[in-house]
Amino acid sequence: MLRIRDIDETQAPLLEHLLELRARLVRCVIALGITFAICLYFADDIFGFLARPLTEAFPPGQGKLVYTKLYEAFFVEIKVALFAAFFLSFPVIANQLWAFIAPGLYAKEKKAFLPFLVATPVLFTSGAALAYFVVMPTAFKWFLGFEGTRGGLKLEALPGTGDYLSLVMQFILAFGISFLLPVLLLLLNRAGLVTRQQLVTMRRYVIVAITIVAAVITPPDVVSQLMLAIPLFLLFEASLLIMWFGDRKAAKAGVAGVPTTVVTVPGD
Repeated sequence: MLRIRDIDETQAPLLEHLLELRARLVRCVIALGITFAICLYFADDIFGFLARPLTEAFPPGQGKLVYTKLYEAFFVEIKVALFAAFFLSFPVIANQLWAFIAPGLYAKEKKAFLPFLVATPVLFTSGAALAYFVVMPTAFKWFLGFEGTRGGLKLEALPGTGDYLSLVMQFILAFGISFLLPVLLLLLNRAGLVTRQQLVTMRRYVIVAITIVAAVITPPDVVSQLMLAIPLFLLFEASLLIMWFGDRKAAKAGVAGVPTTVVTVPGD
């Protein structure tokens, strides 16, 4: 029986694969539980870090967060701990998932996936950092600019803790996940589902799609929508540039290096 040495050999039946999957999922849950317990202990510090963009947007000493439900502050700490625990445990979760999937991949496929595995956390962190350090401070200052007097009544911003946490999570996840656009496009290109020429001809439609996505997944203000749409346009163009280099490299390789299969037919 012919065996392909390029692939990890396994004769494990389906039950063994399911048991392995269960074991790896249990490890992921344990890692998430441990990091959750740690983050819950430091929940106040983590929330203070998340609240810093809002604190700096207020005039010195005038910022305030309120909660209108007695249990709201408690559940905010739980959400903060769970949110932070997922990021801290993500390397373990990703490692366990990769360890389960990798044996079924060819060595060339593993090598091809490696850049995407490295680029995914880097791009997500870059998007989250842009949201935290640039977008949120700018957007919050713009939101607070509506404070003042309306019809003889004082208009004052009193954000709730739960609402603010939801807004911060929306900013971070929206920018982090959106910055994975190059990974998605390059994977589709590597799989042969999309070519660079097709994306170039569809550029105007992609721009419209990016604008719509930025309007949907960000808060309803023009500032944050533009701050997400513009980087996505640049990432789209960067993806096209990377594809161009890949096509050029493949063109230089030519068809001469493609092995041919010779079929011999035995005589009568």
